[in-house]
Amino acid sequence: MSVGSNPSVISEPRPLDWSALALDAPDGLAVVAASGHFLQVNRAGAVLCGRSEEELVGTPAPFHLLQDVVLNDLGLLDDGSKEQVALWQPPGEPPREFAYRALPVSGFTVVGFRDVTDQRHRQRRVAAIARSSVKLASAGSLTATLDALASEVVRTDALAGVQILTLDDNSGLRIMGSAGFPHWSDFFDRLMECRDRGARLCTVEAYESGETVIVPDRWLAIRDDPAWQPLNEYLSDPEWNWFASVPLKIRGQVQGVLNAFFRPGQTIGRRSEEFLLAMAEQAAVAVDYAALVLREREHARREERQRLARDLHDSIVQQVFSISMQAKSIGVLGERGVAAPAETVCRIADEVGVLSSAVLADLRAMVHELRPSSSAQLGLEEAVTALAESTEKRTGLHLDVDFGEGLDEVTGDLVEDMYRMIAEAIHNVVKHAEAHTVSVHAGVTGHRLVVIVADDGCGIGTGSSERGEGYGLTTMRERAERWGGELTVQLRSLRGTRVRADVPLALPGAPGMAEDPFGESHRLAGEPTP
Repeated sequence: MSVGSNPSVISEPRPLDWSALALDAPDGLAVVAASGHFLQVNRAGAVLCGRSEEELVGTPAPFHLLQDVVLNDLGLLDDGSKEQVALWQPPGEPPREFAYRALPVSGFTVVGFRDVTDQRHRQRRVAAIARSSVKLASAGSLTATLDALASEVVRTDALAGVQILTLDDNSGLRIMGSAGFPHWSDFFDRLMECRDRGARLCTVEAYESGETVIVPDRWLAIRDDPAWQPLNEYLSDPEWNWFASVPLKIRGQVQGVLNAFFRPGQTIGRRSEEFLLAMAEQAAVAVDYAALVLREREHARREERQRLARDLHDSIVQQVFSISMQAKSIGVLGERGVAAPAETVCRIADEVGVLSSAVLADLRAMVHELRPSSSAQLGLEEAVTALAESTEKRTGLHLDVDFGEGLDEVTGDLVEDMYRMIAEAIHNVVKHAEAHTVSVHAGVTGHRLVVIVADDGCGIGTGSSERGEGYGLTTMRERAERWGGELTVQLRSLRGTRVRADVPLALPGAPGMAEDPFGESHRLAGEPTP
């Protein structure tokens, strides 16, 4: 029998006490006056706020009243509701985030709210890992990258401070990135002094064991310990209590540690430890990448020194040797004791003059190539223009230089590498191509830097040079590959050689994402819930 046909159900309705139901509702319910103060709070709401109903009545509520708020459009992660987010600070506890809806009712506002602190915290951690990955992709110096990673950890979990220490072959562990603490150049020396005084060093334990070390109430334990006196001033500000040290592992080898200092009232749970491990992995990638770049630079320097030595031997040394032979010829003529024929003297003088001019030109070319700092300071366009003008004056070769849009996106070490690659390509043309004209193009297309150097000379031949093993092409190719790009060398259809480098750039905005000094957890009410 259906419910509708049961007369006992219809004839015996039970009245409901809605006020009692509201008091026992699983989510927080509050009545807020037009002034923004609590008038009434149910039991769940009082628990969420960390205070009794009596303590809350008359105090300012964290919610923006509906008439004061223009609701934002739905975001990507919104569930279709018009929920807003408010930040609530219970006395003596970490801040909490409430998602809430508000309904105006004759002079006051009814608010339903729930705690979304953990949910939003997880989302911020995922975003922090993604942002740190972007920073690695657009990495500058190692110190700047690790400082940015440390700041991400501090901001995301609202920690007191973070240190990232890496292994230095000369001085042991040293701080390469930090946030929340001042910079002390002798930090590690003072840390070793604390160890000599008998202090327990959790940082060293994590480094030597390769395991995460978590110590509750660490500051309370070391604050008055005489062994920590050398670092007492450094560690006393900002305020912290719990401590964690996470090793940085690179291919199974520990190369540093990430130290996290938690504010009073914060504890380290499983999710906090997982987040620290994820950020430590990002820091380890940055350290490994920096070491790789350093090795590549050293290799490039060796290759350039060897090339310069070959050039000196093949041109300048031989030319200077010829000059010395001509000088000996003049000496022999003088020893004869008779006047030397004017024709002979003029011929020798002309040869010495030509050789001297060639030596001077080659020396100027080498000096011009050995200016790595000027290219980064001037920018790629201005540096290449100066190189072209100098080459034309020195060699008589005609250079046609063309620059596309977007070169302002090319900065730092990439400018230096691309300038050196262009200079090497032009040097090859001068030395080997017997060309009359060189065309140089540089521009950005679709977030990729394209550099082309083409000449109308005799070409690179079909031997080892074409495979990239001669004429400095190995070093040029390594410069492109260092940035994830590639170098191609081709014979032109009519005459000459074409060298092309294609290098990807970081996406716009990646290096300099907007920084919120208070972190996303401190957004004000009126913000939609992700």
